[in-house]
Amino acid sequence: MSVSKEDILKALSTVQEPDLKKDLVYLKMIQDIEINDKLVKFKVVLTTPACPLKEKIEKDCTEAIHTLVDENLEVQIEMVANVSTNRSDKLTLPGVKNIIAVASGKGGVGKSTVSSNLAVALAMKGAKVGLLDADIYGPSIPIMFGVMDRQPEMRDVDGKQLMVPIEKFGIKLLSIGFLIKADQAVVWRGPMVSSALRQFVNDTDWGELDYLILDLPPGTGDIHLTMLQVVPLTGVVMVTTPQAVALADAYKASAMFSMTPLKVPIIGIIENMSYFTPAELPENKYFIFGNGGGKTMSDELEVPFLGEVPIYMSIREGSDKGNPAVIENDTSVQKAFFSIAENVAQQVAILNSLKPEPANL
Repeated sequence: MSVSKEDILKALSTVQEPDLKKDLVYLKMIQDIEINDKLVKFKVVLTTPACPLKEKIEKDCTEAIHTLVDENLEVQIEMVANVSTNRSDKLTLPGVKNIIAVASGKGGVGKSTVSSNLAVALAMKGAKVGLLDADIYGPSIPIMFGVMDRQPEMRDVDGKQLMVPIEKFGIKLLSIGFLIKADQAVVWRGPMVSSALRQFVNDTDWGELDYLILDLPPGTGDIHLTMLQVVPLTGVVMVTTPQAVALADAYKASAMFSMTPLKVPIIGIIENMSYFTPAELPENKYFIFGNGGGKTMSDELEVPFLGEVPIYMSIREGSDKGNPAVIENDTSVQKAFFSIAENVAQQVAILNSLKPEPANL
């Protein structure tokens, strides 16, 4: 039996992308089909390297070919990724495909810890990632990445002097903490803060990025309004703990993003400090700050629940030592943040699919 590329495409047109609800051929996710006797090779182009359904898509493609074309064919599939975007403008951060703000209603819920580990997890999955510390008054990213003594260099780009982000663990980093002494307080009024943030966005050589994570300060103030005005956000990830006080403020912060003229979508909710499990009692869970608050919030706002992060000593130790805990292989912490990173990337791809196809960046 002679097999043609049309036979393969017809079979693969029955395979649906689970999130986008359209078939792979329609979505132009099938490329470079090669047929050599009983061997079929092709690429599946995913919308993100952090796709949580990669294995399912690969399995469905193989089964479709065996069922509809020839069960004796050997199928080799190369899973690659071209991160999707819905950005149509090129004026601000032209090389950045997706800009994700990480926000919280109150301080102390671990937002910067989540931002750092989320950024590293996405990079470990194969994405190009940047992390902008937008907390001018309380920058923490330099400590969390162990680069307190580094300073950005300047680079001439088309006749304009731009800052070059610090790189660590494959992440491009920028923070006011790189530009001031460790014990120096930033005592600025709103206009000075807004000016600094605009420089971080417009006067920095961010290059080509799949995801730029914005670590916002807690609350609903000047910094948030500036970033909403300056940066074309893809969406917002809300971080909360299960306790009622944190949730109350998280609801207010979420309302702010829905009140703006741009109505930035909420990508989902991450619950931090969900429970504590002692090493000597691995089956026990102690819900120190309450139970299920983040999931309840996601249900009420009708947005995805992106995952929970238990209380692990290694997370605190990693942040203090400048080594985000997710880089430690084969740990519960890594599994938790990998799952969250996959869910964030998945929801971003879904959001991108809901808007018209943009021009290529």
